[in-house]
Amino acid sequence: MLAEQRRKKIFELIQEEGYARVSDLSKHFDVSEPTIRQDLEKLEKEGLVARKHGGAFLKSSTNNVQSMSLEHMENLDKKIVIAKKAVEYVLHGETIILDAGSTTTEMIEGLSAKQNLKVMTNALNIVMRLGAVPGCTVFCSGGQFKPPTLSLSGEKAAEFFQDIYASKLFLATGGISFEAGLTYPGFNDLYVKKAMIKAAKEVFLLADSTKIGRISFASLGGLDLIDYFITDSSIKDEDRIRFEELGVKVIIAG
Repeated sequence: MLAEQRRKKIFELIQEEGYARVSDLSKHFDVSEPTIRQDLEKLEKEGLVARKHGGAFLKSSTNNVQSMSLEHMENLDKKIVIAKKAVEYVLHGETIILDAGSTTTEMIEGLSAKQNLKVMTNALNIVMRLGAVPGCTVFCSGGQFKPPTLSLSGEKAAEFFQDIYASKLFLATGGISFEAGLTYPGFNDLYVKKAMIKAAKEVFLLADSTKIGRISFASLGGLDLIDYFITDSSIKDEDRIRFEELGVKVIIAG
């Protein structure tokens, strides 16, 4: 992997986790710790991260947490349309799981109109907003807090979903590849997402079309993990056909 590619992956990981240690990055990318320090110094000079205590953290994390805003807000217009379509598949009185993410967050307004809804989530922003809706019962996992996604992750978060049964899971992803499957910038979320998938009868993947072909650092598994893929109208016909051939029902929003 070229240095520029490695730095891009490092920044994606820090964007997801909020913080990364030099020692961990050295193991993940199989390079020396001095090399990682040089990468972090470069990212710091670009104003993307700040180095501290043997690692680096995302500079925008403090402001994001204080304002309860998410880090990944690109393609928001597509995410809003996808979220509205996803809400159409939620019935009154259902028990659902909402994964943390910017697209699932956009479901909140529509879900507020559902009656007697039970929502399980690892996203604190979703808890705070849906928890204030009369008639909506919200349950939150424990786990390690991740500032960029306002979420809880790791094995403790995964344990919460082990004894739960939900009719539907609305899942987020960092990248979608026909070869690599569903991928994410960091490892900690994999425990949670696997537990969520196991707890749900049906899995709806929510992602805009720009994520198709994108491969992030850690793999959750193949596309056979999902039943439905809700995306925007910019999806290519050949990609839609490939999803359908794999048994994934593609739902076009908009």
